[in-house]
Amino acid sequence: MLWLGLLCLLLSGCTIIEQKIPVVSQFQANAYLGTWYEIARLDHSFERDLTHVQASYRQDGAAIRVLNQGYNPKTQQWQSANGIAYFMEGRDQGRLRVSFFRPFYGAYQIHALLPSQPQNGLYQNAIVMGPDNSYLWLLSRQRQVTKDVRQSFIKQTELLGIDPQQLIWVPQTPELTPTD
Repeated sequence: MLWLGLLCLLLSGCTIIEQKIPVVSQFQANAYLGTWYEIARLDHSFERDLTHVQASYRQDGAAIRVLNQGYNPKTQQWQSANGIAYFMEGRDQGRLRVSFFRPFYGAYQIHALLPSQPQNGLYQNAIVMGPDNSYLWLLSRQRQVTKDVRQSFIKQTELLGIDPQQLIWVPQTPELTPTD
């Protein structure tokens, strides 16, 4: 998911935001922690061919640790990357800087949470962008989303100026899960 993409972004140096977008305010970091499944993304070479992509977030002092994993069916191997994120504008704003290759950081902008309030203590669906609209990830706590959530994702994607036809819908079946 975001992992290798952010790695490439990060190689450009300090945290650059080419397109600042509205992000979630009154963000609750604890409601974001845990495992997310990548439902859709824009194409990038660093994630090309990966399926079953997921990210796990955990608090580590002032930082948020992230483990990203994806399965490459061509090599029949899991790929993973560990990263660290810090809030850029306060813990209540969904704008972070993330690094998988320190000291280089990339922007991680949480544009929307659907629904906007946590359910059972956790956010359920998220729309995340990198430093511009060439990086987009649609995430969910579930491997599969409802038709309504999918339509909300598509509508929000269009509002961000991204053609939803460009989205890659990521296979997420329960038979295939990382062993780590």
